[in-house]
Amino acid sequence: THLASPHKTTRAITEAMAPFFLSRQALSVGLILQTTTAFQSQASFTTRSAALTTSPLIAAAKPTFPTTNRMNNTARRMIGSILDLLSGGDGGMISPDKALPGRPEKMAGIDGLKHYVLKNDLQEVPEGYEQCVFGNGCFWGSEKAIWRLPKGIHSTAVGYCAGFTPNPTYNEACSSMTGHTEGVRVVYNPKEISYVDIMRMFWESHDPTQYMGQGNDRGSQYRSGIYYFNEDQKRLIEASKAAYEKQLGKGEIKTEIAAASDFDKYGGLWYFAEAYHQQYLSKPGSRPYCSAQPQGVSLAPFDSWCPEDLKEKYQPALPESFWKKHGPVRGCSIVRFDNEPISESSY
Repeated sequence: THLASPHKTTRAITEAMAPFFLSRQALSVGLILQTTTAFQSQASFTTRSAALTTSPLIAAAKPTFPTTNRMNNTARRMIGSILDLLSGGDGGMISPDKALPGRPEKMAGIDGLKHYVLKNDLQEVPEGYEQCVFGNGCFWGSEKAIWRLPKGIHSTAVGYCAGFTPNPTYNEACSSMTGHTEGVRVVYNPKEISYVDIMRMFWESHDPTQYMGQGNDRGSQYRSGIYYFNEDQKRLIEASKAAYEKQLGKGEIKTEIAAASDFDKYGGLWYFAEAYHQQYLSKPGSRPYCSAQPQGVSLAPFDSWCPEDLKEKYQPALPESFWKKHGPVRGCSIVRFDNEPISESSY
């Protein structure tokens, strides 16, 4: 779903589009390709997109997308990013009243789906387990960084979060017209791993000072965000953000921080992405792509920023020896690592 050669392809597409002087919104409408296919069988994704005939302006340009699902998604993501770059580099956020209407039906293919690596049901939240939801660029690599944690992770999933359109498709989210960001949902056992461990991986796995995007992926659908389910999580996020901002030393952290309940009026914070996106990087034939921009800067020691009354409950479960050996380094490298969870004996 991403560019193999982003700079060359971006230039070619930009030059091809230049004579048409299309508005971002007009093109975005044309990019909502085959919106119903996400609720049909997987085979339907191999058909050639017909959506470019929706608008005479878009049809005039006639870019040709390959017929495979992977290449179709590459083209959609690419053009969505180009549109945001041409509109000023960030694309901004669509307002709720202008967002796509969506649909009441849940994403097909998710019920009963098992995690490709961890083998647990993707939707279940066992009693006593908790959730963490965040977005930090392309969700493929973001998800892998979490399922590889050595203990306490019941499941990870990718989806669309913090938007306004109920049950969006990938094509719709890529148009920037739903308000969602590509996100990761983590179901974890707080007795085995701390929320702080997951949150630290979130911070260190991208550049939170980038606005509306990571690397070559630009637009509100790639914005940095982390969403809290209780007051403790909110305080931990805000305290760690202040500390990490000082450590990065490159300006304000632009991460969106909001309550999960803020999105109840739009149908909820979280919607699962299509089944083929789930644990994508672990599957045979996947393309090793990651757009996140880790800075190679470690979060300050827990005791230096954590609120005093939360220290006992949220002590990190992963020691510094883990982070020194397995923590994110500058530039995205997650695609090079094994798919299986990291062994505790390795650090």
